[in-house]
Amino acid sequence: MSLDRLTFQGLRNLQPLDIRPCDGVNLIIGDNGSGKTSLLEGIHILGLGRSFRTQQLKHAIKHDEDALVLHGRLEGDPPLPVGIRRERSVSESTIRLAGAPVTRIAQLAETLPLQLINPDTFRLLEGSPAFRREFFDWGVFHVKHEFFDIWRRVRRALKHRNALLRHAKMDRQALAVWDRELAHYGVQLDILRHDYMKSFLPIFEETLDELLPLDGVELTLRYFRGWDHKRSYSEVLHNSHESDRQMGFTQQGPQRADLRIHIDRRPAKEVLSRGQQKLVVSALKLAQGRLLEAVTGRRCIYLIDDLPAELDRHHRHVFCKWLEKMQCQVFITSVEYESLLGLWQKATSITMFHVKHGQLTVQA
Repeated sequence: MSLDRLTFQGLRNLQPLDIRPCDGVNLIIGDNGSGKTSLLEGIHILGLGRSFRTQQLKHAIKHDEDALVLHGRLEGDPPLPVGIRRERSVSESTIRLAGAPVTRIAQLAETLPLQLINPDTFRLLEGSPAFRREFFDWGVFHVKHEFFDIWRRVRRALKHRNALLRHAKMDRQALAVWDRELAHYGVQLDILRHDYMKSFLPIFEETLDELLPLDGVELTLRYFRGWDHKRSYSEVLHNSHESDRQMGFTQQGPQRADLRIHIDRRPAKEVLSRGQQKLVVSALKLAQGRLLEAVTGRRCIYLIDDLPAELDRHHRHVFCKWLEKMQCQVFITSVEYESLLGLWQKATSITMFHVKHGQLTVQA
């Protein structure tokens, strides 16, 4: 589903807006600081209940407003409204979907699958394993219905096991209980992740090959489960009691899973130029959207902040060609409209918005 209406109020420097985006390409053009990225941020909050620019949502509230109110409408029969309200003086947001209260953020993510491509996306290559785990867990969540419950059980078992490890006198009987719980669900989580990556890899390779042909070199993408693959997880947990107690936390397990991205056995971030890195992380994001559609029939909404940055005209064109091929709804920001001219086929549905001093207007 695509968003066919957005109504925002109290979001950063944006003036109150009520817009009708198209189901294809939505271009948001404006100077730096005009509010382009704030529009993407608002959509991101609608889909995930959190911002990609700040840890605390209250910081996204306009300085002279008491609350942030965001509404979106997903096309359909009937249309599906989603809304979030966050008051400056309240620590929790009020979220409604189809008029009913939302108690789990997962409901938003299921309803509005989003892919964000912005400067932070480089962390897929440069950042910690946690960022890459969040990336592939997003994919598993959307294609494996049992994932969320298993993931929560792993988190719960880890929390209790780590609490026991930090006690001065460790209760070994209680630790054994949580060892069994963590081993059972940790293995299940690993199986889901492994199966997802097995389906994801060929789609990623096909996407990357068109975006960035790497003649003469080999890019490898390998999933690491977080513990020695030659030993069972039960054995690993049992044998690490003493070292885990000394450290005060569980050192091995699905919470340490990672994606290892290499070029000829060297970390990709050490070999690729900035532009090449952007194409690799973009291929990762596009491949996730393609796999989601292949498995579920649903399409992602893509939020792309400053698409032209670090890409020459040829690679911009190839990137946009993929977006057209996927027939998904896209929101793209850019400082200059000229840098996006000629990248789209005439049949592509395009709506252009101009942002100036926080005011959004539709360009004819």
